[in-house]
Amino acid sequence: MIKKILVPVDLSQEAAGGAALQLAADLARLKGAKLVLFHVIERVPAFVESQLPKDFVDDAMSEATRRLTALAGSLQLEPHPEIAVRPGHPSTEILDYAEKAEIDMIVMASHDPVLSDYLLGSVAARVVRHAHCSVLVARKLDD
Repeated sequence: MIKKILVPVDLSQEAAGGAALQLAADLARLKGAKLVLFHVIERVPAFVESQLPKDFVDDAMSEATRRLTALAGSLQLEPHPEIAVRPGHPSTEILDYAEKAEIDMIVMASHDPVLSDYLLGSVAARVVRHAHCSVLVARKLDD
């Protein structure tokens, strides 16, 4: 039974994640599941962080929360989706959150792979390989 669906949202590629978000919203309606919109603020190297304003990460997390809240409102779901924002590495934070929050399914977007994805692996590939729940990867289809 699907009770909680996690949707990792890359706010820098919001349009690309639209298919995954809509699919997750449809599944939530169909199954009566709770949706969780999730964003990861990637950590910057320490030598860069030392040059940034002290509140940079807090401000970025607040802005991400604001944008996810607006996105959640546009879905018109009941119950209203939860919002979660974490700093760190995307795949690590997605997997950690999914386990701690007892997520039943992760619905996430993927993109066409580039050379670095073949060498290092994409976030979606890492999540698929290591998640302890079902993972649905959606691609934006050309219209």
